[in-house]
Amino acid sequence: MNNDTAIKEMVMEKYSAIASQDTAKNKASCCGATSCCTPDSSTLMADDYSRLEGYNPDADLGLGCGIPTEYAKIKEGDTVIDLGSGAGNDAFVARRATGEKGKVIGIDFSPAMIAKARANVEKLGFNNIEFRQGDIENIPVSDKTANVVISNCVLNLAPNKKAVFSEIFRVLKSRGHFSISDIVLEGPLPEKIKTAAEFYAGCVSGALQKDEYLQLIHLAGFNGISLLKEKKITIPDDILLQYISPEELEELKRTGTGIYSITVYAEKPCCDEDSTCC
Repeated sequence: MNNDTAIKEMVMEKYSAIASQDTAKNKASCCGATSCCTPDSSTLMADDYSRLEGYNPDADLGLGCGIPTEYAKIKEGDTVIDLGSGAGNDAFVARRATGEKGKVIGIDFSPAMIAKARANVEKLGFNNIEFRQGDIENIPVSDKTANVVISNCVLNLAPNKKAVFSEIFRVLKSRGHFSISDIVLEGPLPEKIKTAAEFYAGCVSGALQKDEYLQLIHLAGFNGISLLKEKKITIPDDILLQYISPEELEELKRTGTGIYSITVYAEKPCCDEDSTCC
């Protein structure tokens, strides 16, 4: 999976199919990847949203690896952009926090997901939430639009993560901030896992090393970078053995490679190259 175009085509195909699956099937997988995980690993990555104000069960496809809105500091009247918005799960929770005076813009690569999210908006009758089809490496939003950017288990799917963080910086207002939940690694993955489409769509093989991920945020110009939540993800041995040999599995355990769900927060400075000071 080393060709950017091929990766994006695979993501489009996988997540368009996921849009038509029921929530129970998606929650029994890694980020919805149909062959990555097993039914008994339904809490492997996804967190429980049902207690949150603004939660809409029809929008919850069980695809996340955290709850970024918990740390997003969304205020009434804010404009929020949700990257990789899917059927709208995080966007609806964010909309509850912004209130009637705020606005939420969801961005998703899959037209099938956009259609599902728009149908959910129509049922609820909201007029301050919209969903746009687009690539998060080139966000279809004007400069300095958002107070807050959120994303849930999506940036790992983007081949050019440096471009994504640059785009997040661009669309945020001065003093804006983001809260992103994502998958990162500590240690090397076997090549057979890194090249497996199922593990890419399952948010694992496309993940960066944690230090590299945090460094990209710093290089994009953000400050106040904080790792607010971290949870180790364990892929069951029987799943790994579909892709690697028993000997390779033992070597993977010996190296101590870790797969982690993290939620990271960072702020755009008051001043940047294209603006005057606040």
